[in-house]
Amino acid sequence: MALAPMGPEASFFDALDRHRASLLAMVKKGAGETPDRATRVPSSSEVLTSIENIIQDIIKSLARNEAPAFTIDNRSSWENMTFEDAFGLQMRPQCTTRKIKSDSLRSVRKFALILKILSMIYKLIQSNTYATKRDIYYTESQLFRNQAAVDSIIDDISCMLKVPRRSLHVISTSKGLIAGNLRYVEEDGTQVQCMCSATATAVPSNIQGMQNLVTDAKFLLIVEKDATFQRLLDDNFCSRMSPCIMVTGKGTPDLNTRLLVKKLWDTFHIPVFTLVDADPYGIEIMCIYKYGSMSMSFEAHNLTVPTIRWLGLLPSDIKRLNIPKDSLIPLTRRDQMKLDSILRRPYITYHPFWKKEHSLCSMKCLTSNRMQAALRGGNERVTRRRLLVLPLASCTGTLPC
Repeated sequence: MALAPMGPEASFFDALDRHRASLLAMVKKGAGETPDRATRVPSSSEVLTSIENIIQDIIKSLARNEAPAFTIDNRSSWENMTFEDAFGLQMRPQCTTRKIKSDSLRSVRKFALILKILSMIYKLIQSNTYATKRDIYYTESQLFRNQAAVDSIIDDISCMLKVPRRSLHVISTSKGLIAGNLRYVEEDGTQVQCMCSATATAVPSNIQGMQNLVTDAKFLLIVEKDATFQRLLDDNFCSRMSPCIMVTGKGTPDLNTRLLVKKLWDTFHIPVFTLVDADPYGIEIMCIYKYGSMSMSFEAHNLTVPTIRWLGLLPSDIKRLNIPKDSLIPLTRRDQMKLDSILRRPYITYHPFWKKEHSLCSMKCLTSNRMQAALRGGNERVTRRRLLVLPLASCTGTLPC
């Protein structure tokens, strides 16, 4: 459903300006600032030294006739997580670890693969060159067997060395898109002008290298699904709600899309909203942007934007939009398990409204794929209405999400 050809009312931007003023006041007080460690990127020489220290430890173990092992923080246990509403999920300073032993049949292969990738990373840093995760996989595809093994090991190395992945000189091809009122210069000097048209710009692979960012945008809208993002572009959402920026990670966001959202927030401090499906997986994606994920909690200070607001689609919107009951399907067991997992997470206690919406998600059931497709046609109407309501509610202290 397309909007009539008109721009937003003046009161709309007035409300956004008041919302932004409240965010700036929060940042000034320190509530929205990130830890100091987030501002410092380790030098190449420091990363090389850390790798050399690991190799020296292996040599010392061998000299003592001991089997060497890698000690890596356990990134799959909620017991190792700590949560602060201003920062999101982070790894505890003293957390449980796991051993990747060279004398164990269960882990010797992974031990060897970590060594192999460490040596490749060392050479990349020494030569000041970069490689994608895919490049690394294809150098020894028979050895690595699958891309997932390479991805997991690179994250383990990043966690073990306590450095961002970019500092390893390992990059990944971005899958996200960006549109709207934004221009910037890439590391190689390329000038990029994002447009309010049906054609979006790919999220850069080197977010750190983005320079001279300029925007007049009043807000940033994160859209979960690529299909919804494209529909909003086709309906000229960016032009009709101009000036604004719109981003999609095409589902679960990759690292570069999350880094981009974080950079836009840190640079401009404009209100950020998320538009996701009214199901457990859409809710989790919103939480990843806002508070981070368990697997990347060691780098949460560079990735999370706790000021993000959940715009919709809310489970309660199913009733508001008068979705026919025969267009709903029950949660599968897997859906229910995901919902139960989200309800146990520490940030839920900070958001009673979320808990209420989660309960409705369980009671109301999920929309079918057919109805989700139909809803995407109405997302612009829902988005515009909620963008008007949320900032106003925030200004009066009644913003629920």
